[in-house]
Amino acid sequence: MVDIRLYALVDPARAGGRPLAELARQVAAGGATLVQLRDKTGTTRMLVEEARAIRAALAGSGVPLLINDRVDVAMAAGADGVHVGQDDMAVADARALLGPEAIIGLSIKTVAQAAAAPLELLDYVCVGGVFATTSKDNPDPPIGLAGLSRIAAAFRARRADFPVGAIAGIDAGNAADTIAAGADGVAVISALSLAPDPAAATRTLRTVLDRALAERGRA
Repeated sequence: MVDIRLYALVDPARAGGRPLAELARQVAAGGATLVQLRDKTGTTRMLVEEARAIRAALAGSGVPLLINDRVDVAMAAGADGVHVGQDDMAVADARALLGPEAIIGLSIKTVAQAAAAPLELLDYVCVGGVFATTSKDNPDPPIGLAGLSRIAAAFRARRADFPVGAIAGIDAGNAADTIAAGADGVAVISALSLAPDPAAATRTLRTVLDRALAERGRA
């Protein structure tokens, strides 16, 4: 089962001028359990080259690399999988192309989407946006912790052990509340990538998450 405790997204638009491969190496060293390359503007060739560089930087870390949206880039770069949105390639088509071993995640915003998600083809979902964020243009208002809790419960009703992540505006200050609301992990961009020391920021957030998950397990 995929470990989504600390899902670090690296994006050239939110990298603080750092090379993405180096940023990926730092967050992996700090305790990220999954890394995603998200680039909405790069050319296909640039994305493949960037993904290959990140994959090389993560070699030996045990941290999988996923590509946002682009199944073709994931295949060309030898990434571990993809994350798709509701308007991207259908999960069934991505699974057919990438095969049974690939990691595939899906963005979820509503209880209806949670009910319709093809869990047999997915490895995890990310629910959001939970809080307000500046890292992505989002016309929909934040769902908040109450919305996250409702959607997480919808997944628990379908399969109790299915990994549910949360995304948007999450940092060390609200991560514990996010876990308490039902998430198994958090997807983070700015709180890590724009920190003065991304590895240290990742270690801090990982400590918060591990403590919150342990407390929820004892509840």
